[in-house]
Amino acid sequence: MEKTYLAAVKNRRTFYNISKETVITDERIHQVIQEAVKYTPSAFNSQSARVAILVGKHHDVLWNIAKNELKKIVPAERFAQTEEKINSFANGYGSVLFFEDMAVVENMQKQFPTYSDNFPIWSNQASGMLQHVIWVALELEGFGVSLQHYNPLIDEAVKQEWSIPAKWKLIAQMPFGKPTAAPGDKEFQPLAERIKFFK
Repeated sequence: MEKTYLAAVKNRRTFYNISKETVITDERIHQVIQEAVKYTPSAFNSQSARVAILVGKHHDVLWNIAKNELKKIVPAERFAQTEEKINSFANGYGSVLFFEDMAVVENMQKQFPTYSDNFPIWSNQASGMLQHVIWVALELEGFGVSLQHYNPLIDEAVKQEWSIPAKWKLIAQMPFGKPTAAPGDKEFQPLAERIKFFK
């Protein structure tokens, strides 16, 4: 039976144990992400989201960049733990890099000066929605996925490696691969403390 939207949202988890095996073709990965980018909403329909999909050697290069940048700031005696974590992401099949095109955001600020301060906030909100849509979509395809934030440490090296436009701001990194272990238990805060319902 096909999963409903809320069931898919409910089943979405963070997977740290993934392998370099894929569960679908590269063409299908591309299609899923294209549709997510096309149909995820944005304030004023600004469509400022940008992504880079890295598979194969490109995925490996990303996590080598992260490792090299972290080596510069993490004390040597603690680096083994950091390296192990980075290796867990590198063990995956690919990564999605999420960017926001700040040229679009700045243009919206000029067009609608009344809302100028809000456009960077709305841009981040739209990116968050896109990250969630792609995360759920990749899990529905059978991948294990997590969301990472090694920006701004890796920003410049990423831009140089893949000739990313200067105005694209890196927001997050999403490694994915075939799950090799179930995710850990998830704890929930009481919903009565998080929701107010007035009728």
